[in-house]
Amino acid sequence: MADYQWPWEYNFPPFFTVQSHAKTKEHQLATWKSLLLDYQNHNRQAILNINEDSALFVNESISRKLSPEGRLWIMEELTKSGNAAPLDKRKQQWEVYWHTLEEWSALVYDWAVANGMTNTVCTLYELVAGDTSVGEEFHGLDLNVFKKALKLLETKGKCELIEFDDNEGVKFF
Repeated sequence: MADYQWPWEYNFPPFFTVQSHAKTKEHQLATWKSLLLDYQNHNRQAILNINEDSALFVNESISRKLSPEGRLWIMEELTKSGNAAPLDKRKQQWEVYWHTLEEWSALVYDWAVANGMTNTVCTLYELVAGDTSVGEEFHGLDLNVFKKALKLLETKGKCELIEFDDNEGVKFF
């Protein structure tokens, strides 16, 4: 995997301090949201612990790190746009969606229709890790995120989730 290309703001020390001026803070938030989603997508990671001092929140080359309050602020804003959801009550573990669940479900369903997968049962493993989905945006997607996208499709009557022989599958309509 290629090294992540940080935006210029990542090397700008004030970026790591939540700004008080409204317009500056608004721009800072938009940049952080974009950075976080892009970083998680680049690393194909759906789970983020905001208490860990990962490279995302800590720039050692300029000796700066985003405060815990700043991290929570960004995640709560991502929740409002449908790009994140807390996994625990303390809001330390988060599921991050670089595509919203609605977008993921549309990508998967469009792929299924385009590839003649309707009225066919497929295992979830086959869809996220199998040969048929190589090169697709959802290939390698976290299985829990994938299931949430499928559940959204199921509520719309576009698929049915199936359990069989210690396996999970889906049938698209």
